[in-house]
Formats: sequence, C-alpha cells, structure tokens
Amino acid sequence: MISSVEAGPLVRQTDRLENGVAWGAIAAGAVTSAALTLILVAFGAGIGFSSVSPWSGEGVSGTTFKVATGIYLLIVAVMASSVGGYLAARLRTRWVDLHTNEVYFRDTAHGLVTWAFATVISAAVMAGATSHIVSGVGQVASAAAANAGPIDLAVDSLFRSEGAANATAAPGASAAAEPARTEIARLLVNDLRNGAVSPADRTYIARVIAARTGLSQADAERRVDEVVTATRQTLDAARKAAAQFALWLAAALFLGAFGSALAAVEGGQLRDGTWDERRLTPRPL
Repeated sequence: MISSVEAGPLVRQTDRLENGVAWGAIAAGAVTSAALTLILVAFGAGIGFSSVSPWSGEGVSGTTFKVATGIYLLIVAVMASSVGGYLAARLRTRWVDLHTNEVYFRDTAHGLVTWAFATVISAAVMAGATSHIVSGVGQVASAAAANAGPIDLAVDSLFRSEGAANATAAPGASAAAEPARTEIARLLVNDLRNGAVSPADRTYIARVIAARTGLSQADAERRVDEVVTATRQTLDAARKAAAQFALWLAAALFLGAFGSALAAVEGGQLRDGTWDERRLTPRPL
C-alpha cells in the first residue's frame, strides 16, 4: 500500500481524486497525439511525393513505395500515440492510498482511452485535412483525369477510332455517342460486379463499337475481350491495394494502442516518482 505518509512531501491533500479517470489529461494527450499525427502525415507525404517519379527508371518502385508507406504509417502511429499516452499520465492528478497494481492498471487504461480518443478525433475531424495533404499531388492533374475511373478508361478504349475514322467524323458525332457510352459503362459495371461480361452483353457491346469505330465484328469482339481483361486486372489490383492498406492500418492502430498504454505507464511512474521501482525525489529549489 502507498499511503500519503509513505509518499512524504510529494503528496498533497489536493492530490486526492475521487474519480479514477482524469478526462482533462486524457483530452490533452489525445489532442496532442492527433496534431502530431497530422504533422507526421504531412512530412511523410512530402517525402513520398519527392521519391515518386512519372519517368521510367526514376524514383522508387511501386512495391517499395507501398511497403515504405506502410512502415511509415506504423512509425507515425507509435510515435504520436506514445506521446499522447505519456502526456495523459504525466498530467493526471496523483492517486494516493492505492495499491501499485491499481495505479499500473489506471495508467494503462488512461493510455488506451487517450489512444481511442485521438483515433476518433483523427477520423472525425482530421480526415479532410489528412486527405487533402496526401492527395495534394493530384492537384496538378486535370479535372477530367482526376475523375476518370477504370470503367471510364475502359469505355474510352472501346470507342477509340483509328486514323481516318476520326477525320471523317461528322460534327456532333461525339455528343451523339454519349448515350451509347453511358449505356456501355452501365453494362460493364453490372457485368464486372457479377464477375464476367455475359455473352449477350459482349455481342451487343461489340456491335455498338463496330458501328462507331468502323471495326469488323470480330475485331470489335476482340477489343472488348482485351479491354475487359485489362479492366478486371486494374480493379483487382485496386482491391488488393485497398486490402493491403487496411492491414497496414489495422497493424498501425494496434501498435498505437500498445505504445500509448506503455508510454502512459512510464509517464505515470515518473509522475508519482516511482519509476523503475525506484523512488525519485524532487530537486530542491
């Protein structure tokens, strides 16, 4: 048992706290952790943009970039969460007349609650700011390119005309083709959602492409097969990338919770002057 008598001059009557949760300290640690996360994300985004190049053979590879991004996400989570948990424990009011095991548990709980609070703040308040920082490089792209998805690119590839077909196109032909493009885009979305393009839709799409581009029916069907295969590969790659990011994020959250709880225990021991099972005494003023 740690009593106020044993604690000596470090314990004051004002240190007694009936509530086991110091919400003020938790809020301070959580806000600090969220702000530090934003700073580190901005720093990491700057490093990432400077290491990526559109030119072949320049900059890091895509695989290296994804792995480095995941590792950096882990580092950010551990650093920001540890700082938040440490501050929450150091800023709390000291608990007296409690067993050391109970103090250890409360400090661990404060670290976890601080991490949870910071995670909620980051998700609810900082999502827009973080997305803006991470996607800042996209501002240099045109609006059309920014809005183009795999299905839009697939439709563009299907309707691509060769040489003379573009030169002989009648005025307004592009506007007239929009309903057909929209219809084919809807068919591709529905079929790819189900796993494959149905034979009837494949034949119909090829017939429309043949009429718009001047290709033969066989060539149009071959183009449809090639575009559908490429689009499925693109969508599958995007799915795998999203799954990998989700796994990295889950690992980062887990390590962040662990780091926050561990740092809170250390901060609480330093706050009470009992770090590493040794009693610390304040310096004389």
